[in-house]
Amino acid sequence: MRIGFRTSPQNTDWRSLEAAWAEAGRHDVFDSGWLNDHLSDPGRGSGGPSFESMTTLAALAHLVPGKTMGQTVLAATFRHPSMLAKEAVTLDHLTGGRYILALGAGWHAWEHDAFGIDLPPVGERFNRYESTMRVLKALFSDEARQAPGVTLDAPPYRLDGAMMEPGPIRPGGPPIWLGGQGPRGLRMAARYADGWNFASNLDGSADGFIVRRDVLLRACEAIGRDPAELTLSAQIIIPGDPTGRRAALARALGFGRDGASHIMLTTPAREGAGGIRRLATEVAAPLRDTFG
Repeated sequence: MRIGFRTSPQNTDWRSLEAAWAEAGRHDVFDSGWLNDHLSDPGRGSGGPSFESMTTLAALAHLVPGKTMGQTVLAATFRHPSMLAKEAVTLDHLTGGRYILALGAGWHAWEHDAFGIDLPPVGERFNRYESTMRVLKALFSDEARQAPGVTLDAPPYRLDGAMMEPGPIRPGGPPIWLGGQGPRGLRMAARYADGWNFASNLDGSADGFIVRRDVLLRACEAIGRDPAELTLSAQIIIPGDPTGRRAALARALGFGRDGASHIMLTTPAREGAGGIRRLATEVAAPLRDTFG
């Protein structure tokens, strides 16, 4: 079992966010650190303060030496895949190969409308999402490290002799985790991903995890892929009161028993170091004691 902390960078000031990550760096019970990826507060219909996730992660990474890190999940609609690949490789170098590129199709309509970012209908959105996967894989490949580079037609994107220099530290580039929760997203995870993340804030039930897990395993079987190659993760929002934390621990234990090998525990960044200490002692440590 791998255990991560997750501090969404909304409704907080920088000092509290930095204090939370610095405190997490002192706790060996955490294997990983995570942010989300929003331009505003997704808990509101519109607006709300939020730090940008790629630059924020780069600034915080030095506080959690030795831990893997990423975002659950980046919105594929926010960044051209070639720029995303360059950012991911930069974080790969910055972290010594500990960056995980977790990606979703994008969903928050207000953000897209307000900032002039295209949010196509679901079918087209997933076509672009899959094209993004193809571009990332091409740019992370050995062929992209030297001339003549890689050429790829993945509408609406195209590469023409593109080279990724320097190349990633990790062979094949940063691990890619996908966050799709529906049948097509799960089939994409089986085909392209190194991991899949269950967003329990969207469907918090154990049954929701089990149903999607089984669809994913069948999708792997259909293409002849060993499902053991995939990391199954689940993210859980941890309430601020002791009773809520105990209930969240019970849910985390259930996800672990049902096959999740990486649990992400989300606490508000505005709670700073104190929130992380409570998370470590009341939720993460008992989880570690159970699964090792």
